[in-house]
Parts: sequence; structure tokens; C-alpha cells
Amino acid sequence: MGTSGILDRQHRLPTAGLLLLVTLVAFEAMAVGTAMPTAVAELDGLAWYGWPFSAYLVASVVGMVVGGDLGDRRGPRAALVGGVAVFAAGLLGAGVASDMAVFVAARAVQGFGGGLIAVALYVVAGQAYAAELRPRLFGAISAAWVLPALVGPLVAGLLTTHASWRWVFLGLLPLAALSLLLVRPALRGLGPAGRAPGARRGGRAVWASLAGLGIGVLQLAGQRLDRPALLVAVPGLLALAAGLRRLLPAGVVRARPGLPAVIGARGLLAGAFFGMDVLLPLSLTQLHGYGPTAAGIPLTAGAVGWALASQLQGRHPGIPRARLLRAGFVLLAVGVAGTAAIAVPGIGGWPAYLTWAVAGLGMGLGMPSVGVLLLEQSPEHRRGADSAAFQIADVTASALCVGLVGVLVGAATAGLLPLAAAVAGSAAVLASLAAVGAAVSPRTAVPAAAAADRAARTTLAAS
Repeated sequence: MGTSGILDRQHRLPTAGLLLLVTLVAFEAMAVGTAMPTAVAELDGLAWYGWPFSAYLVASVVGMVVGGDLGDRRGPRAALVGGVAVFAAGLLGAGVASDMAVFVAARAVQGFGGGLIAVALYVVAGQAYAAELRPRLFGAISAAWVLPALVGPLVAGLLTTHASWRWVFLGLLPLAALSLLLVRPALRGLGPAGRAPGARRGGRAVWASLAGLGIGVLQLAGQRLDRPALLVAVPGLLALAAGLRRLLPAGVVRARPGLPAVIGARGLLAGAFFGMDVLLPLSLTQLHGYGPTAAGIPLTAGAVGWALASQLQGRHPGIPRARLLRAGFVLLAVGVAGTAAIAVPGIGGWPAYLTWAVAGLGMGLGMPSVGVLLLEQSPEHRRGADSAAFQIADVTASALCVGLVGVLVGAATAGLLPLAAAVAGSAAVLASLAAVGAAVSPRTAVPAAAAADRAARTTLAAS
């Protein structure tokens, strides 16, 4: 396998296809929020406003598990091709939906396809790219989110205003077809890695559905601030815990050294960043009277910082990934904590323009690093399942942190505390999560015993 670069003759088409797939999913993620208010109003579904998001999230958890198992049994081709086809079907269904129930169902189909794609990308990266190329590949994947972050909301707003919100979904169908054409040639030689003796995966989709149901129930409970919300939240939490126990490797919550710590770090990164990312525009709008464009500029700054740091880490593959991950967590903690300044009376919202760029730099160092660490430590025969666990940790932590932010904002809306206090409290909790990530980052390094065993196998093979 040539290792000259991710854009050499051998890797050019698969790299373009993978990046286009990431851009497809990223654009949909960035644009849908802009179109959603108009869509649900036209479909007479304002009371269901949160469910298109929840349906996507819950179904994506199931898709991740199914995609991981499918990748391990049959190779990444089935999961990736099937994922794109299902995602496209969801786009079509959402674009032509005539009522809210159909729209929510179509979003669930999208989520399932998105989960298949997310896991298959990591399996392809592990099989089609040498270890020395993966830092650059993951840097490019992170950078592929930048263009959607910059233009997605603007394009969606223009389409919604001057054409129809339906084109936010239907307009992505050609992009889905093109990405599949580009990546399919590289999938022909990628087969299943085989399964370790005694490996059992039966019933994982059921546990994934239970975990997804738990997330949805917790989100529903987070929308309420009364006693029945607690009665709803408890079974949701139990369902989530039961599902995750079967889907994540043992030791993730304790950040046990090695792969469990890597998967846990992915969750901490996603939860700390996206929890504040959701809150930031609302804070600037409500606390300081910013318009939509001005309130969105810090998000753009964060995306640019993410892209710059991703490219920087990709040019230095020799730096230990655990060290880069720790630096990323430190920058993220500083960025989130600094953003709390917008809640201080008299300061204004301008600090967010700088602090969120710092948080983006942290994500640009951290996200590619955990991706590389995952592929270094995941055995080939279960790379699909481990990639699924990796993505599930991301989705679950993001959902829980966003839910916590929603509870605090809801309390402020109900007059139980000032909105500034809700913003400051959210930032404190999320910055603390990033600080925990910095503390446990050294545990994500390849364990010494595993490294010695790998070196011994390499020496034996060479002899």
C-alpha cells in the first residue's frame, strides 16, 4: 500500500468520496436547524418541534450498531453503500413529506443511514489507509465540516426564504449519488476482517434501540420542569444505562487505560463542545440582542479554528496522539470557560468571537487524535463494533449535555433563575467535563503491554 499521501493515485478517489460523504452529512446537520421552524410550521407540527431532531438521533444509534456489525461480518462496502442509500431515501421522504408524522419518520430513516455511514467511514479508514496516513485523513475529515459550517445555514436560509425548505433536503440527493460513485471503486477490495473465536454480536440492535429510546425519553423529560418529568426521566435513564452497558466496552465510564479511555474521551470532547455550541447563539441573541448573523459568527470562528488545528496535527504524525489530545482538551476547557464571560453584566458578547475559536482549536487537535488512537488499538476483527461504540459515545454525551443545557434554559424561561446564570452554570459544567478529559488523556495511549506484543508480532512476521 502506497503511503505518499491521501491524495496520491491510489487514494485520490476514495479520499474524495469519503470527504464528500462527510460534507453531505455535515451540511445536512448544519442546515436542517435553519429550515426546521418553517418546515414544522407548514406541516402544522409546532407541538412536535423537537421530535425531528430526536428521531434522527435515536435512529442513528441503532444505525451505528448495525453498521458496525455489518462491517465486521461483510466488510465496509455493504454498510457504506447501504447507508448512503438509506440516507438518500430519508432525504427524499423529508423533502416530499405532506404531514408531520411522515416528516419525523423520514428523519428517523436519515438518522439510521447516517449511523451506518459514520461507522463505515472508520472501517474504510482502518483498511484502506496505512497508519501513517490516518492523521492526515482524520484532519481532512474534520476540515470537511468547515464549509458546511460556513455556508450551510446561509444556503438553507436562502433556499427556505426564496424557494422552499424542501430543497434543503432534496438538493442534497445529487451529492449523495456523486459521493457513492467516487468511493465505490475503493470498496471493491475491502472485505470482512473475520471474527475472533467466540465473538458474539447477537441482539446488539435491540440494545441499541433501548439506548436510543432512553435518549429520546430523557430529551422529552428535559422539556418539562414538573414532577412528572422526574417520573419520565428515571425509566429513560435506566433504559439508556442498560443499553450502553451492552454496547460500550467495559471500563469506559472509569476511563480504563487503552480503548475504553479513547471511547470515553470521544464522548467528553463531543459533550463539552456541542453542549455549548447549541447554547451560544441563543445566549448572544437573548442576552445581548444580537441578530442571527452576528450570533452565528462565533460558530464560524470555532469551525475555522477546528479546521486549522486539524490540518496542523495532520502535518505532524510523529507527535504522540495522547499528548495532542490532552492539549486539545486544555484548549477546549479554556474556550468553554472563557465563553462564560458573555454572561457577566457589562462585558457584552464580544468575548465569544475569540473564546469559541480557542474551543475550535481544541476540537481540531482532539477529534482527529481520538480517531487515530481508536484505529491503533481496535483489533481488526472488531473494528466495526469499536467504531460504533466510538460514535455512540459521541451521540450519547452530546445528547445528555444538550439536554442539561435545555433544562437550565427552560428553568430560566420559567423564571426560576436568570438566563445569565443558566449560561454561566452550563459553561461551568461543560468546562469541567473538558478538564476531566485533560486529566484522563494519558490513559488513551497504547498500553505498554499491547505495544510490546505488537512489536513482537511484527518482529516474528519479519523473521
